[in-house]
Amino acid sequence: MSTTKDSSAAAAGLRGVVAAQSKIGDVDGVNGVLIYQGYNIHDLAENSTFEEVVFLLWNARLPKKAELEDFKANFSKNYEVRSEIIEMMKTFPKDAVPMDVLRTTVSALDFYDADGHGTDRENAMHAAIRLTAKMPTLVAAWERIRNGKDVVKPDSSLNIAENFMYMLRGEKPEADEARMMDICLILHADHELNASTFTTRVVAGTLADIYGAVTAGIAALAGPLHGGANTKVMESLLEIDSVENVEPWLDKKLENKEKVMGIGHAVYKTEDPRATWLRKFSKQMGEKTGNMKWYEMSEKLEKLMFDKKGMYPNVDFYSASTYYMMGIPLDLYTPIFAISRIAGWTGHILEQYSDNKLIRPRAEYVGERDLKYTPIETR
Repeated sequence: MSTTKDSSAAAAGLRGVVAAQSKIGDVDGVNGVLIYQGYNIHDLAENSTFEEVVFLLWNARLPKKAELEDFKANFSKNYEVRSEIIEMMKTFPKDAVPMDVLRTTVSALDFYDADGHGTDRENAMHAAIRLTAKMPTLVAAWERIRNGKDVVKPDSSLNIAENFMYMLRGEKPEADEARMMDICLILHADHELNASTFTTRVVAGTLADIYGAVTAGIAALAGPLHGGANTKVMESLLEIDSVENVEPWLDKKLENKEKVMGIGHAVYKTEDPRATWLRKFSKQMGEKTGNMKWYEMSEKLEKLMFDKKGMYPNVDFYSASTYYMMGIPLDLYTPIFAISRIAGWTGHILEQYSDNKLIRPRAEYVGERDLKYTPIETR
């Protein structure tokens, strides 16, 4: 199922290697364009909602009004998580990493879905709806549990973004922040064959169930070079602490040849189109909170990195300060990424199931040959 865009079958990190044909999304790294099922991300962020984008990713078209209402109702009636899962979460160590908790609880959801192992379109779609609806509940529930607070019951009258913020805070979000979170979910929903999405397709290609494939995707997303990068960005900003410290901090990083998180991308050679929106949100949250420090630090760091290295910010760079000014704990940034990316993961899993072929690439062997076994006494 694979071809190559370059002459090297063993390209480092599989750069340029085509591992699947897909209609779900495409990244034009040269021109900085991201599309979902043919629609430009800017068009969707401006006009759409997360639920509508999920429908688009799964069905290759935008829904009609009645279809969207039914789709949203299917999500809202599946927000709630069984008490057995919540009770299990209460036994976890309170310092457990939220992504580890999410990985474990998503896997455990499988126990309570009688049809969750079906790889046919109907059963897999139902499981995808349940997973997408429950992921925000799991993340919000863990934040409450680890802080000794009661878990907030989901509100079926709210959309996914609003309901997540409500369950997290215990009060309904203001309209501007709810819309901001909704667009953040749209921006993170899919990104072609990134590491976690490729992982879900490999697992689904064995005809493993959707819960197993998504659990594997969460494990891949947790890595600091993937979904964990936005947390690292905010840790850097907290370390820098002031606009005046940005340049000396950066110079030291570059001198030591250390990676500056949130800058540069494996595919984009120009600005990540998602960063365009998140830069705006970081500024808006700075204005709203009356604290422009984090936005101004980010802006200066972005400019210096371009001047010194010709590199652009990616999706993680401004999402860090946006979430921070929303009052979201740093270690929830990656779980929020997962709440969104479940849309793309499940879309790719559904696509994989629809015309499945086991994904089994080869490795170029570069080790020794013709070695002879020697008895242990003579080694």
